[in-house]
Amino acid sequence: MSTPPASLRMVEVSGAEALWLLEGSALGRLVYTQRDLTVIRPGRHTWEYGRLVVRAPVQAAAVPLTATYQVDEVRAATGTGWTVTVAGPAEVITDPNEAAHYRRTLTGWTYGPHDTIVRIHPQTVSGFRLARGTER
Repeated sequence: MSTPPASLRMVEVSGAEALWLLEGSALGRLVYTQRDLTVIRPGRHTWEYGRLVVRAPVQAAAVPLTATYQVDEVRAATGTGWTVTVAGPAEVITDPNEAAHYRRTLTGWTYGPHDTIVRIHPQTVSGFRLARGTER
């Protein structure tokens, strides 16, 4: 005989907690639209001076004016975890000294023309905790 599955729910977190969760992680996904298709690229990030800096395997010319970055940690066995989404205007870091700094501090996926450093100026930050039953 099996036990009935526990109810799962999403609890919205404050913007401050969402940023705290974002800062505590290192991996995420850069999401943007290109030619009416959604493109998802893995990325590593850092939060500095109120901006999100992402290193992702994407051509600089393909980076849109607005981008979304998603980070999550979900434990499948328990159905718990969290997810954070940051969206806003994006720009490619073209200054060679600044780009070199981020290439040293953020481990890359690939090297060469497809490894780009992007700065996202967050306009929206949303986060959710995934919880079981009546947990808060």
